[in-house]
Amino acid sequence: MSALNRLKIFSGVIALGLLGAPLASQAVVSSSEQGDTLKELIEVIEERHYASRRYDDVLAAQHFAAYLDALDPQRMFFDAADIATFTPWQLELDNAGRRGDLDPAFAMFNRYHEKLRSRLEEIIATLPETLASFDYELDEYLVIDHSTMPWAPNAEELDERWRKRLKNQVLSLMLADKPAEEIPETLERRYNNQLNRLDQYNSQDVFQIYANTLAEQYDPHTNYFSPRRAENFDINMSLSFEGIGAMLQIDDEYAKVSRLIPAGPADKQGELRPSDLIIGVGQDESGAIEDVVGWRLDEIVDLIRGPRDTVVRLEVIPGKGKTDQRRVVPIRRNEVKLEEQAAQKEIIEFTDEADQTHRIGVIDIPAFYIDFDAYRRGDKNYRSTTRDVQKLIDELVREGVEGLVIDLRDNGGGSLQEANQLTGLFIEYGPTVQIRSAESRVWRDGKRRRSSYYEGPLAVMINRLSASASEIFAGAIQDYGRGIVVGEQSFGKGTVQSLVPLQEGQLKITESKFYRISGGSTQHRGVIPDIDYPSLFDPKEIGESALDNALAWDQIAPARFNRYHDYGAILPMLTTLHEKRAANDPDYLYLEDQVSIAQEARSITALPLQESGRVALRDNQESKALAIENKRRVAKGLAPIESLGGDHEDSASEGSGHAQGPKAEQPSEEVADADKDETPDVLLVETGRILVDAITLRPDTSIAGREPAGASANNLQ
Repeated sequence: MSALNRLKIFSGVIALGLLGAPLASQAVVSSSEQGDTLKELIEVIEERHYASRRYDDVLAAQHFAAYLDALDPQRMFFDAADIATFTPWQLELDNAGRRGDLDPAFAMFNRYHEKLRSRLEEIIATLPETLASFDYELDEYLVIDHSTMPWAPNAEELDERWRKRLKNQVLSLMLADKPAEEIPETLERRYNNQLNRLDQYNSQDVFQIYANTLAEQYDPHTNYFSPRRAENFDINMSLSFEGIGAMLQIDDEYAKVSRLIPAGPADKQGELRPSDLIIGVGQDESGAIEDVVGWRLDEIVDLIRGPRDTVVRLEVIPGKGKTDQRRVVPIRRNEVKLEEQAAQKEIIEFTDEADQTHRIGVIDIPAFYIDFDAYRRGDKNYRSTTRDVQKLIDELVREGVEGLVIDLRDNGGGSLQEANQLTGLFIEYGPTVQIRSAESRVWRDGKRRRSSYYEGPLAVMINRLSASASEIFAGAIQDYGRGIVVGEQSFGKGTVQSLVPLQEGQLKITESKFYRISGGSTQHRGVIPDIDYPSLFDPKEIGESALDNALAWDQIAPARFNRYHDYGAILPMLTTLHEKRAANDPDYLYLEDQVSIAQEARSITALPLQESGRVALRDNQESKALAIENKRRVAKGLAPIESLGGDHEDSASEGSGHAQGPKAEQPSEEVADADKDETPDVLLVETGRILVDAITLRPDTSIAGREPAGASANNLQ
């Protein structure tokens, strides 16, 4: 008997006695303190935000749309009649907000709450006959790109959307090899869990959604934190005493991994990736995995957190387009320590076409850190990025390296002070960054005294997750002509936030903006590398440009500074040599093939709900992944494999940490022991080769006399 037939039979005998009596629906109401907080928030944000924008009718309309999107992002609850009921408030939210009137916000939420309860009760009550009615030979599709989906014209269209959604969930479970008899139980448990959690919504939850959608109309880094959310700032688990070191956010009904904390437990484990969607959480090595689809974010975080040296297992699926591919990631909880985020060094060696061996020093900087407590106490041995890197540079120079690579991939930033001081290790003196306030006042920071510095060849590696302080450092090195920047366009976060306490909760508000010493902002555009590498990150999903209402790129007058080298003169030849090597490097070509497959998967906007079409889609993705793996293996003299199971599997989903070459493999018996070594980071080695090319091609690219490059009459302010 087929799995489908077993499913249809079993779905007809689900015990409905588990449902119990329907839960009473109770409206959520606001408090007077929340009304006062809203008035205070509007006053602060209008007065202090960098954009200097008033909360008027135009912004009210945007706030109205954003709030509805936050409540019903997939257009599964509200129909045209609901929207017509809400529309009179569209241009009145600003006026209501100045009065502290939250009635519109809570009325819209309570309508959503009522329709959610009704839908869940209906699904549970009719689940057996619904599952039995599905025709898996019917050629139909589920839209997964909701960006252009209109509100449903009527209740019948909402019913149809829910039918397809439920059918898709069944197909996903089937293709994940879920036993047929367990699928109805899984779905019933999932929807009962959501129903039971409805009464946990409180006024603080509603107010946070409403206030935050208002704050985010100014820019994506301006956020309102409720009292509970303020305690769990950004749900950054690495900042709790013990956790896994990941940042999560809600994406439709899933908890999405938005970022891994460098050197945290998840980053070290290596299998959890940005954009992964968490669908289940299990405790210890063998505990049952609990389905968390549709859960509140704080509840999921509570499950993931736990005592140090214990294991949590996350069941995840990749981002858009690959919802049938699941994996379980075990992570041992621990504390994220400053020492673990400290800069590390290594030396890479390789030979060129003339069979000459080269040694390049690499300094990996996971974050811009400083032990502020020790610094303030006057401890002469306090830890900081700059102090650690200075020691590593000295050691590498003594070991006779030809040049340095500063690896800033995945470095999300940190201390601005450290970004400035680190730049000072590579320049004699001069400005590092310009900062402009909402009042348009500009001040500059950097190295104010002439002192010794590393004058040797330098390259900086960045990727899409290099942000903020990383972009300041990379941009300064590029502007000064002190080194070559390679990799991917960086994140593009060029804004500065501060926390403002409110009557209830806190407001994180953008008050300033970063600019490079050449005058251009790092905001939105980030740092553009001199030589591009293929990226496993989707810029539409990750980066400032992927965030709604991001502030625009602009520029101000440049600072006065001296350029050290003119890399532009040799950049065309460097690019040519790089492309020639890449075209013949099996690991580099494999990375490009991975990018191609990931881009193709992300282009999927609708999933087939026909079993044969769904299986064909999965098999097509798997066959392409197998083909590029065997292409790489053959090119390296390894035997091809028949499947991607076990140790051979390399996911083509969006990046995991450094965009490296393939993972270590278990080769067949006839492969020599030398082939058992882990494949090196192909991009890191290629950066070393580019740096050697620059050394060869640049006998003297110094600008005569190092004439000032900036137009500003002032050096430092």
